[in-house]
Amino acid sequence: MDGTEISKPKRPRLEYPYGQSPPAPGEVKEIAPGLFWLAMPLHFSLKFINVWLVDDGDGWTIIDTGIPYDETRDVWRNLLADRVSEQKPLKRVIVTHMHPDHIGTAGWLCHKWGAELWMTRLEYTTCRMLVSDTGRSAPKAGLDFYLRAGWNKAQLDQYKEKFGGFGRGVMPLPDSFRRLVDGDTFEMAGEVWEVVTGSGHSPEHACLYSPSLNILISGDQLLPRISSNVSVHPTEPAANPLLDWLESCEKLKQHLPEDVLVLPAHNEPFIGAHKRLQHLIDGHHVALERLIQRLGRGEMKAVDSFTTLFGRAIADDEVGMATGEALAHLNYLIYRGDVSVARNETGIDLYSLN
Repeated sequence: MDGTEISKPKRPRLEYPYGQSPPAPGEVKEIAPGLFWLAMPLHFSLKFINVWLVDDGDGWTIIDTGIPYDETRDVWRNLLADRVSEQKPLKRVIVTHMHPDHIGTAGWLCHKWGAELWMTRLEYTTCRMLVSDTGRSAPKAGLDFYLRAGWNKAQLDQYKEKFGGFGRGVMPLPDSFRRLVDGDTFEMAGEVWEVVTGSGHSPEHACLYSPSLNILISGDQLLPRISSNVSVHPTEPAANPLLDWLESCEKLKQHLPEDVLVLPAHNEPFIGAHKRLQHLIDGHHVALERLIQRLGRGEMKAVDSFTTLFGRAIADDEVGMATGEALAHLNYLIYRGDVSVARNETGIDLYSLN
């Protein structure tokens, strides 16, 4: 290939009917009759997660929950104290997917208020599996996975030190749940909502779509200004999550009207789903072409692709996610037949063009 620069697709202009700032902690903003927007704090680069409180008439529903910081639980206590009663209980907690900022406080809410947990089967079982790693030593399979990707000793030592951290961000879950299945419908706030699943960012992510309200509660499956992480993990090193992600984006494009109001987990509610989905698809294809261009100059380790994929240096606390995303793109190219991988004498995987 030649050295022509492959430019990123231009970010589309989206509409933000509720502005570009979240509700203040503890503030509730009504989006539609009985559907309320709250923002819970996050203590990392993302400063908040959107969660949703729904008045079902005979009870309440929560959709996504926040990480179980003390301030998160305080907000829920204060909000629910004025709303939940014996006559109008917290009926259910719906979780879009199993990442701690979404599911972290769900178990506490369910146990404290006697609510039922609703989520897809793969998200529930995967979360339970990851929580069970808490207190274990880092497995050899994980160490070998990151060694093959090109991690140095300091990075491997940090992985060993932090292994099992997932469970520290998730309160104990109920021992049973109500399964959400793609295409299921149920009533919420007097309207019919449909479950629309996607994958790539997580195993079986559930979005909730109301045709009558023309609203999609999208979780992390569709965000206006952030590209959701799509990663290969040590538990399934040959996975092809980028293919899953691209197919999920196409599925949403086919299923949703362009003017749907998207209620995302991060950033603010927006209109322009088709433009944003196409931008996400195009962005990954540009990343793949850049990767092929880089491989045209010679073989490389997974960690050698960071600058090509992300256009910047990767901080120490980002190396895990960056490695997972790099491997997602490399595995996609392997499955497509463009790239091969061979292990060298030190146990590191080297990628090259076919």
